[in-house]
Amino acid sequence: MSEKKDYLKEIVHHIDIKEHNVVAMVNAMGKMAFTARDLNRAANIFDMMIKDKDCAIILTLAGSLFSAGLKRVVYDLVMNNMVDAIVSTGAIIVDQDFFEALGFRHYQGTKFVDDNELRDLHIDRIYDTFIDEDELRICDETCGKIFDSMEPKSYSSREFLFEFGKYLENNGGPKVNDSVIWAAYKKNVPIFVPAFSDCSAGFGFILHQTANPDNHVSVDSAKDFLELTKIKLASKESGIFMLGGGVPKNFTQDIVVAADILQEDAPMHKYAIQITVADERDGALSGSTLKEASSWGKVSTSYEQMVYAEATVALPLIAGYAFHKGSWKQRKAREFQKLYSAVGELR
Repeated sequence: MSEKKDYLKEIVHHIDIKEHNVVAMVNAMGKMAFTARDLNRAANIFDMMIKDKDCAIILTLAGSLFSAGLKRVVYDLVMNNMVDAIVSTGAIIVDQDFFEALGFRHYQGTKFVDDNELRDLHIDRIYDTFIDEDELRICDETCGKIFDSMEPKSYSSREFLFEFGKYLENNGGPKVNDSVIWAAYKKNVPIFVPAFSDCSAGFGFILHQTANPDNHVSVDSAKDFLELTKIKLASKESGIFMLGGGVPKNFTQDIVVAADILQEDAPMHKYAIQITVADERDGALSGSTLKEASSWGKVSTSYEQMVYAEATVALPLIAGYAFHKGSWKQRKAREFQKLYSAVGELR
């Protein structure tokens, strides 16, 4: 039987959009057809969002993105004021970003493998990527320790992830410097994870609440919704850049309706891009089109684009195009974290 070291050898490297100027190629794709032209239009819409001084940009993340090598792209978007808030699944932000910030890594693997042997070796497989389950348990335990250090009460996921950023700031090593959680903490970019228990944080909650059955922290999902809606209310215009679909997609689109309930005639998201491999034929959320979202009063059809492509291919091109166009150099950081006081209550 093989040993764990036989599988965990070649790490996944995160692509650096700063090293590859793709502007000419993406411009050329605009003269093609099918997905190439769609991608070109999406890249131009993202650049329009960045140029629009009234527009708050919300990035949504779903799927196994950071384990696949896209973490550095999102890190650079945050550090260069190209996004103002993030809505994500817990797996991406905690099991992948926070996990790597603790010094662990994802490894290049293969789907052509004996999964029973992987299980015996405590190796988890994400398609063609491997991760050490024993290291994930350390991530779980670290989440629990952070919860143990907090005042017992309910918090939004944004408040929890601010504490994760603070933990990395105070306890991190060299691996922290490409962490999205850490970057967001430094740049005052709020991160929301609507299903916060569905990741390593959830195991941390189990450890924390079992040890503190009568006096513990918990997640307030309604507060999540209100806090993200406050960002919409604080912005004249908004744009959403969605990778994958799922809960982050719907949660972010719904804040338009929530804002309209609190303040009549709240504007729809002016700009919207979605990169997805799902389509609308099965009626599922991830594949629902942005035009469909317009019927709900969530997304304007003026500047919307679906890109039916896999994110590891499409995101570096779209984000790289916007980065090398350089419009972000004149864009001011919105620092939406400052909408909330130090103790996490809305001002």
